[in-house]
Amino acid sequence: MDTQIVRLNAAQAEQRLPELGALLQDAVNGGAAVGFLPPLSLAEAEAYWREVVGAVSGAGRILLVAIQAGALVGTVQLDPAARPNGRHRAEVTKVLVHSDHRRQGVGRALMLAVEDEAARAGRTTLVLDTRLDDAGQALYTSLGYQRAGIIPNYARSADGTLHATLVMYKLL
Repeated sequence: MDTQIVRLNAAQAEQRLPELGALLQDAVNGGAAVGFLPPLSLAEAEAYWREVVGAVSGAGRILLVAIQAGALVGTVQLDPAARPNGRHRAEVTKVLVHSDHRRQGVGRALMLAVEDEAARAGRTTLVLDTRLDDAGQALYTSLGYQRAGIIPNYARSADGTLHATLVMYKLL
């Protein structure tokens, strides 16, 4: 299926709040380690996205979404460092693909698009973190991201288990 990657401004993101909330809910309730624990309510998910809308409108955050047949099926954010000594770098966050659309190239398309956005913004060092041995790790490695290190006991799962996170980077 044809995937279109679109950069949303704050007003556009606000309009798509229900879809963004449902996407985050799908990811978290499916076990993704993205800062929340299941069960994630739609209200809590939408509250998170309202924070993102604020960051997109004011702090320079870039929000990209993947659209298939008019439906929002994935998202990624680029959070540029604001301090003078870090204006060459940015953090890639919340790479989410709806469970019905995984393994179809959506995540890869989002990552390539976010790298293009970073390059246009003069950001040459990208960093991200992912739960160690999660599916995302293989994607990031295939795109040239390098291991910077592992932090043990970084994130808690719903069952209380603590998991390590892998910090990765890519120089554009």
